[in-house]
Amino acid sequence: MTQSNAYWYNKVVLVTGGSSGIGLAIARLLAAHGAHVWLASRRRAALESALEQVEAARHSSMQRCGILQADLSVPAQASEAVSKVIEASGPPDVIINSAGAAHPGYVQDLSLDIFRWMMDVNYFATVHVVKAALPAMISRRSGHIINISSVVGFFGVFGYTAYAGSKFAVAGFSEALRAELKPHGIRVSLAFPTDTNTPQLAYENQYKPPETKALDDGLQTTAALSAEKVASAILHQAERGHFLIFPGSDARVLYLLSTKLPKSLVYTVVDWFTMRGRK
Repeated sequence: MTQSNAYWYNKVVLVTGGSSGIGLAIARLLAAHGAHVWLASRRRAALESALEQVEAARHSSMQRCGILQADLSVPAQASEAVSKVIEASGPPDVIINSAGAAHPGYVQDLSLDIFRWMMDVNYFATVHVVKAALPAMISRRSGHIINISSVVGFFGVFGYTAYAGSKFAVAGFSEALRAELKPHGIRVSLAFPTDTNTPQLAYENQYKPPETKALDDGLQTTAALSAEKVASAILHQAERGHFLIFPGSDARVLYLLSTKLPKSLVYTVVDWFTMRGRK
């Protein structure tokens, strides 16, 4: 058994947003590492297809894997999903909140419904799942919660007012959660992935303003990462005990620049790239 397998082996893991993208890539890796993996998402057909991939990746046929069709932005459905995991496999050892959506655009053009949608899917779904899983984790005095934010969760980007607000909320929630749960023996990790080659990114690219595209070209030194690379980095850094997780060098460098350099300088550089896009 490898070191990586040792941490995840025989753990009960609930992965939200597990039917596609980063969530599915994480679920496949966890299955290969010997975890019992449960996938939660709203789309039944996508979940069934994802489950086939996860089961095919299992380390052993003894691993129990399953799917949970639920709208996690609804508290009752989130609570029911966690209850089903507990009934079938026992309390989750690990919660990975990967469910998310992004819809870029100029703030004046985005409807309030889109702002609410971002908060529901990205932030409140995370809160609802955590709240539902906590009683069992606190009682057991162990567990690991991994919340997936975004580089836009620490660095507000042109065109992403709705998305950034929700992902900043995930980051702030996770920082406070880390402090509160440490006395209970529960670990918290917060991941900041950059652009990842998933169906979600393809959706976003349809709506990105030209200024946003220019900023992407100016700040990113590498192409969008594969979901598999992002998933591997998240699990590797999480098992090593990291609170802040940066999948890829671009995310880490951008975090250091945005937190260590004077904000006035950072904004000057960012504004220059966005102006190029506007021209």
